[in-house]
Amino acid sequence: MTSIPASVLLACAAFFLGACSQQKPAAPRAPEAVRAVSVARVESRALAGAASASGLLVAREEAAVGAEHAGVRVLRVLVEEGAQVRAGQPLAVLDDALLRERLSQQRAQTANAVIEAERMRGLDGTGVMSEEEIGRRRSQARVAQAQLRELETQLQQMTVRAPVSGVVIERAARPGSLSGGEPLYRIVRDNLVELDAEVPEAAILDIEVGQAVETTLADGKTFAGRVRLVSPRIDPKTKLGRVRVALPADPDLRVGGFARAVFASRSAPVAAVPEKAVRFEAGGPQVTLIDRDDRARSVAVKTGRRSAGMVELLQGPPVGSRVALAGGAFLIDGDRVKPELATASPAPALSPAPSAAER
Repeated sequence: MTSIPASVLLACAAFFLGACSQQKPAAPRAPEAVRAVSVARVESRALAGAASASGLLVAREEAAVGAEHAGVRVLRVLVEEGAQVRAGQPLAVLDDALLRERLSQQRAQTANAVIEAERMRGLDGTGVMSEEEIGRRRSQARVAQAQLRELETQLQQMTVRAPVSGVVIERAARPGSLSGGEPLYRIVRDNLVELDAEVPEAAILDIEVGQAVETTLADGKTFAGRVRLVSPRIDPKTKLGRVRVALPADPDLRVGGFARAVFASRSAPVAAVPEKAVRFEAGGPQVTLIDRDDRARSVAVKTGRRSAGMVELLQGPPVGSRVALAGGAFLIDGDRVKPELATASPAPALSPAPSAAER
């Protein structure tokens, strides 16, 4: 076997060493990009204002005041619309001239009948007059007295009086007009006005008597109310139910006015995140979760109710987890971020403490 000269081996070694010495060193690895992202925590809270409705202001109890006798002319009107009246206060006076004439005649007839009945005293069983005649004259006296009392009552009814205390919201009585038909006055009893709200069928199931309600008028003024009555009936055409909301007595509450109601939530606290944290993809709603290593990861969620900029998470990260807000849409799973906690949401959370292990 032919041996390679030593000089050739040395030359080859020198060539390879020179080639290795001419190779460039490896480039340093570029630092990982870190993006600042606003984050918020999954909070536990009761979502307020779960249901809202609108409707008209109505009288809690409305007294329709009419005359006891139809066809009697109105003589004087004593009270105008908008007046505050008390129970028993005169409202109008009817023409009682004809009735007074009848009353005068009846008083004379009654007086004669009573005198005749008095003459029968002590004649019972004497034979001077038959028992039948004695009984007839006594009966005539009683009938005449009853007729007199009836006419006196009718005379009192010629003055129309308020049956309840409250504010007069309508006056139909006019001097010279005849009584009968429509009521002469309408009165809101004790000035109590309430909201007759129309509530969707799905929302009325969460409303109960005594529940707090914030009622807002057309001019923006608000009143604190309470649910007084929940109708057991749903309109088959509109699918709306009626709810009566009791309100405090106030002159700004006018019958027939429009108002809107927001019903306080009765639900238990739920997991919720700001609406900005939820994005909608082809596969459904998702949030970008920021884990303990400040890395982003998309997580599918199931959402529920919304209120005051918050949305309920029926399924998703646990309470205390960090989620990216609007910037999460530009993150890829595994991206490292610099979390910046956003300002607190409008309503205070019930349990803001973070979870022990964020995923």
